[in-house]
Amino acid sequence: MTKFKLFILVAVLCYCQDLFAQQHIFSGRIYNQQGEPLPGANIVIDNGAGTSADAFGNFKFKLPAGTFTVTVSFIGYESQQQEIEITDSERRQDFFLKQGDIELADVVITSEEVKSLSSISAYDIKLRPTESSQDVLRLVPGLFIAQHAGGGKAEQIFLRGFDIDHGTDINLTVDGMPVNMVSHAHGQGYSDLHFLIPETIQRVNFNKGPYYVDQGNFTTAGYAAFHTRDRLDSSMIKLEGGQYGTLRTVGLIDLLNRQQDGLRENLYIASELYLTDGYFDSDQNFSRINIMGKYTGYFDDKKLLSISASRFTSKWDASGQIPVRAVESGLIGRFGAIDDTEGGETSRTNLNVKYNLDLGNDAGLEHQVFFSRYDFMLVSNFTFFLNDPINGDQITQSESRSIYGYSGAYTKDGYLGNLGIRSKAGAGFRYDDVNDIRLSHTLNRKEVLDDLARGDVDETNVYAYISETLDITPAFSVNGSLRYDHFIFNYVDALATTYERQSESEGTFSPKLSASYKLTSQFGLFAKAGIGFHSNDTRVVVAQNGKDILPKAYGFDFGGFFKPVPNLSINAAVWQLNLDQEFVYVGDEGIVEPSGETRRRGVDLSFRYQLLQWLYLDADLNFTDPLAVNEPEGADHIPLAPTFTSIGGISFNMKNGINGSLRYRYLGDRPANEDNSVEAEGYFLLDATLNYTQPKYEVGFSIVNLLDNEWKEAQFDTESRLFNETAPVSEIHFTPGSPLFARASISFFF
Repeated sequence: MTKFKLFILVAVLCYCQDLFAQQHIFSGRIYNQQGEPLPGANIVIDNGAGTSADAFGNFKFKLPAGTFTVTVSFIGYESQQQEIEITDSERRQDFFLKQGDIELADVVITSEEVKSLSSISAYDIKLRPTESSQDVLRLVPGLFIAQHAGGGKAEQIFLRGFDIDHGTDINLTVDGMPVNMVSHAHGQGYSDLHFLIPETIQRVNFNKGPYYVDQGNFTTAGYAAFHTRDRLDSSMIKLEGGQYGTLRTVGLIDLLNRQQDGLRENLYIASELYLTDGYFDSDQNFSRINIMGKYTGYFDDKKLLSISASRFTSKWDASGQIPVRAVESGLIGRFGAIDDTEGGETSRTNLNVKYNLDLGNDAGLEHQVFFSRYDFMLVSNFTFFLNDPINGDQITQSESRSIYGYSGAYTKDGYLGNLGIRSKAGAGFRYDDVNDIRLSHTLNRKEVLDDLARGDVDETNVYAYISETLDITPAFSVNGSLRYDHFIFNYVDALATTYERQSESEGTFSPKLSASYKLTSQFGLFAKAGIGFHSNDTRVVVAQNGKDILPKAYGFDFGGFFKPVPNLSINAAVWQLNLDQEFVYVGDEGIVEPSGETRRRGVDLSFRYQLLQWLYLDADLNFTDPLAVNEPEGADHIPLAPTFTSIGGISFNMKNGINGSLRYRYLGDRPANEDNSVEAEGYFLLDATLNYTQPKYEVGFSIVNLLDNEWKEAQFDTESRLFNETAPVSEIHFTPGSPLFARASISFFF
């Protein structure tokens, strides 16, 4: 045997001896100070092993005998570090965390991605100017939103070189309940988060790419999962007022907080009223009302029941998108309108029930059922007098929808020898019953001149998935997963002369693979590859006889986490995402339609630095090269796809109660059409928030667009004709961004 072979044999034997040395069980639970479990809390051992607490706060490790440093953290809570000694065959240790801010020095690089850096907490939300839960999306690194229809319409979303429109390529959920609307009257994947009260948000988990098996339809650019509070720290009444006739009131009332005989129960209600005239020349007359209630019960630390219900309604007038030529000629002002009878109204009622059961032996079962009743009406005029020079081109889109759904999952943690195995299997369905989905040509928001499209949609999505995570060593973890989705599309065209139910169906498999490796205590790497998809609108599917029903997205990410010093965290990733089919905005129709193949490559950089115990700096930079495949060079741009974005700022939270932030947003210039002959202008904005917080009250002040820059929030290259024009003109049509907008608030806690 050669010396080299002998060396390899000795190395393998040493590794196996270490791997299969006698191991001991280290387990416990993670609670808050009130004795309530903290599901999702992170626990990390200094040998590199790490995991997250389950729905009941449980965790479990296999460790050799010795002394280890354990770090426990959870977004919104103070981290805790403790030394433990493993000598017996089983060691149990519970941890109780105090509410507070996560310290960057306590964020430990593990073989898993650092979850605390891909979460947004209630504290983060408080330090940003926020009018609705849609604004919370701005906290996701690289994500931008734009409002262009009076405040009540779902915002346009940009992420990873995508103009996502209102949700075509990002999956949004609230407590596991889907927000995206399939086959929507206005656009595929339409996602309206306005039914969620910002003060009720506990955290938002997010990630990018199609790599997450429990995230289904629309998870191509990424996902954001909102989680509402299970309990209130205290009741609260908030009054907020600002420029342009803005008034907002919020109430969060704790109705039940009981602990006895192994039972922990919490119940609260929340409400919100938001009114504003807006900064446009024509008043928006905007109103939004939200009411929510949530019950959470833990039974003997083995059963968890959560029931939430909410009701949302909103009405508004809008000035729409205006052509540059109308402003430059002096026909209207920057905040004027060509058709100020635009606007809309919408409502949503939700019921969501979740039941978790600890089966023992490190196994768990999750059930969820949900129901939503949704009504929508939107009036728009994108082309003015292009198609109808007498009455104008105003359109009305409307629908009435019921959504029924179930999801379930079985989880099991175990060991194969000393290798950790985490298994998850899930299944569920979603059924959308959409009645009278309609596109009409209207006049003055009242009179229907003719129906352009009208019918009923039934769409069903049944799915199942399995995921296996193998902790090969404390420093090396691999996950493989597979998802199957089956869709059934049905459409009845109400404008057809005879009754006919058009039907198509198709299924798709979505495999995913990821690995992470901790090189040192300061440096960890990850790699991800996977396939996702976005479904097409039912009306498109049946019209094309089932062609391109579920176009796929193929992605990979490679990156790492780096902590050169305890208070500095750096996250970097290079990535690519190919889509079989792109959604593009059609300006002269005001709709989104499927287009050809696309390819995006990019680099994401994130920096988090804790300068002092009370002072934080952060910056996110996102570079993207979006390209339409199979198009001639020079005509292969993707309209409105961002190429460079950055967000960041400084946040502070002092012990005397003063806290706040100064934040910037930068979106670079980008092509507005395929040959880049028309450009959408970028912008740079500063926003500021200052609060003084005491146990019984809080006074706050915030400013949007601190520098009072003139900027275009939404932009489209659209062909239109004004009433006095003899020929149409194609150019940028835009919605002006907010001028300097100041608000003040006072909150009382009891």
